[in-house]
Amino acid sequence: MSDFFNTLLYPIKLGEAWVMYAWHWLFETLGLRGGWSGWAWALSIVGLTVVVRLLLIPLFVKQIHSSRKMQLIQPEMQKIQKRYKGKRDPESQKAQQAEIMDLYRRTGTNPFSSCLPILIQSPFFFALFQLLNNLRAQAEGKAQAIGPITNQLASTIESSTLFGAKLSDHFLGSTVSNTKILTAVLIVLMSATTFITQHQLMRKNMPESVLDNPFAKQQKVLLYLMPIFFAISGVNFPIGVLVYWLTTNLWTMGQQFYVIRNMPAPGSAAERALRERKQRRGQTMKELIVPGLGPDANSDAVVDAAVEDDKPRQRTQPKGKKRAKNTPTKGRR
Repeated sequence: MSDFFNTLLYPIKLGEAWVMYAWHWLFETLGLRGGWSGWAWALSIVGLTVVVRLLLIPLFVKQIHSSRKMQLIQPEMQKIQKRYKGKRDPESQKAQQAEIMDLYRRTGTNPFSSCLPILIQSPFFFALFQLLNNLRAQAEGKAQAIGPITNQLASTIESSTLFGAKLSDHFLGSTVSNTKILTAVLIVLMSATTFITQHQLMRKNMPESVLDNPFAKQQKVLLYLMPIFFAISGVNFPIGVLVYWLTTNLWTMGQQFYVIRNMPAPGSAAERALRERKQRRGQTMKELIVPGLGPDANSDAVVDAAVEDDKPRQRTQPKGKKRAKNTPTKGRR
């Protein structure tokens, strides 16, 4: 099974090796060589992360659309669940599932789309884990070269340090204090960025109508569990992988901040803030509708066009019967 997994990840490892090599060449050309070699390789991992996240932008957009739809259909979902509450017979369960699937179909919602970026990113993450874990074996001549990372180059990478710690070192497998300190700092930063990302999503971009439903409660649990998960699992990962993880967290946080600020979910605090900003600029927001549901955040962009609804309308003066009679009719002689 392990050999099959390694074979499956090899094309990704090969691609990552070439991307890291290309970034390292660039940073080395810019002068990061000699004692700065560790920084050059660390920044190469950052560059690799940027390339991966750029490739995942279409999936990220799809994830946002799916997450917003899932938020907005929660009231409808609760109505269906209340209708079948306490009914455990197979027919009722089957009818409930049919109504839920019909709700997904009418609103174009896919509950699994929000997981796509994480699932797609996982092979890149594990491939990098293997690539960095393999450096020591390559340096000792116990493993084969991976693309441009020959055994000699692996030895160079292995001997380079970042704040006195090697990129292939991890917290549990090292007795060097620099390694433990750097690893601990990276884990804390990873946990903090994860918490901030989830917190801004829940507090700013979720409508008040869905904050008390089971979906929102599940998100609240994840808000506190994910940083703990990073803290527990991070001690087993090489520093290079932690650099990759922290970089992707920072990317996600910045990307999400931009989306929440410019394309907020209707009914959320972020939408009210955007509406206020637009009104100060003399603009308004057009209501967006999801087929079969109503207001929806699944828009490709917030509509900036001015809408006449927000402008004060002139009141029409009612006419009395006598005035209406005396009004000349067009064409009457």
